[in-house]
Amino acid sequence: MFKKSGPGMLIAAAFIGPGTVTTCLRAGVEMGYALLWALLLSVVATIVLQEMAGRLGLVTRRGLPSLIRKRVTLPWLRILMVGLILVAIVAGNAAYEAGNIAGGVLGLEALLGSGAFGVYPWICGSLAFILLWLGSYKALERVFTGLVLLMSLSFLITAFLVQPDIPALFRGLVTPNLDGDSIFTVLALIGTTVVPYNLFLYTALVTEKWENSGAVQSMRRDIFWSVAIGGVVSMSIVVTAAGSGMGVVADVLDLAAALEPIYGKAARFGLGVGLFAAGISSAITAPLAAAYVSRQTFDWPADRKDWRFRSVWVGVLIIGVLSLSLEYRPLEIIYVAQIANAIVLPVIAAFLWWMIRSRQLMGDQRNTVARDLVALVIIGIVTLLAAKTIYSILIE
Repeated sequence: MFKKSGPGMLIAAAFIGPGTVTTCLRAGVEMGYALLWALLLSVVATIVLQEMAGRLGLVTRRGLPSLIRKRVTLPWLRILMVGLILVAIVAGNAAYEAGNIAGGVLGLEALLGSGAFGVYPWICGSLAFILLWLGSYKALERVFTGLVLLMSLSFLITAFLVQPDIPALFRGLVTPNLDGDSIFTVLALIGTTVVPYNLFLYTALVTEKWENSGAVQSMRRDIFWSVAIGGVVSMSIVVTAAGSGMGVVADVLDLAAALEPIYGKAARFGLGVGLFAAGISSAITAPLAAAYVSRQTFDWPADRKDWRFRSVWVGVLIIGVLSLSLEYRPLEIIYVAQIANAIVLPVIAAFLWWMIRSRQLMGDQRNTVARDLVALVIIGIVTLLAAKTIYSILIE
């Protein structure tokens, strides 16, 4: 399966970032196994949306920003959508990059101790830079397949060590449990898995992996297995936190400190390796997505060595490393980017649905009635998620 993996592994690696790890930890500590069903739902939603994005990219050979410029005929709406995308994906990913690198740093702290904290951001940033600068598409695909495999093994082993309550685990997986206390946690779990920039990234990457629309079945297998594996990783983190017996957890280091006396250094090592892989993978995919969106928006040459393409991801990476090293958080940019991201997800999901239903554009690969209905349910869910996110930001 891993030998036949494609760009879906980059998508899995992208959504299993430090934010996902933290959200899953808190869900496990606060709610036990009760919200595993929400992660299962988020995996289904991600597969549905990413499959539509991949199919659209394969058939049209265009990225989402390019299709928006071509298919949205109202000038004001086209400008608004493109501007929103640039703020959400390019500026947003730059603002969030420090958090991605911080995940890698926390992983190194768990493995090596905190003595060289000032050096860790530069180690993580340098590793991401080298992989992006030197890596061809095929090389990056192999790297991310390795990172996802590493995360899977690390978090699964740690989940196994805490000896979870298997009947309770399965009940949490198949029995939806939603009340006033858990609704925001449910939406957070969905929001950390259904990531807007992954839709742009996958639409671009499928055209580099496959040469024509005849590869739709291969693309579907790729995204299904990749996202499913990513979902298992997220669930393993929830299971580990639920089985830890902790009442409060701030980050993975707290969990590692609690587990080590009971389960030995293997627990700390597993969590450290998993978080390092999660941080590095997101620290690479976020700048890469920003560069792809910029290239498709401004119609740059389809060359990953083009100086404009490289300048975008280098800029995002530098902002992340410096922000973390100087302990500076660009709060205003993060604030605007969060709102833009919340709006972008349902807008792009609806645009995908509109495009994928077009017989003129998609031919035989257009959506069936059943796929349309599933897509509409998912769009409803992400719209609810957007409303919750904007509400939470505005009342802070």
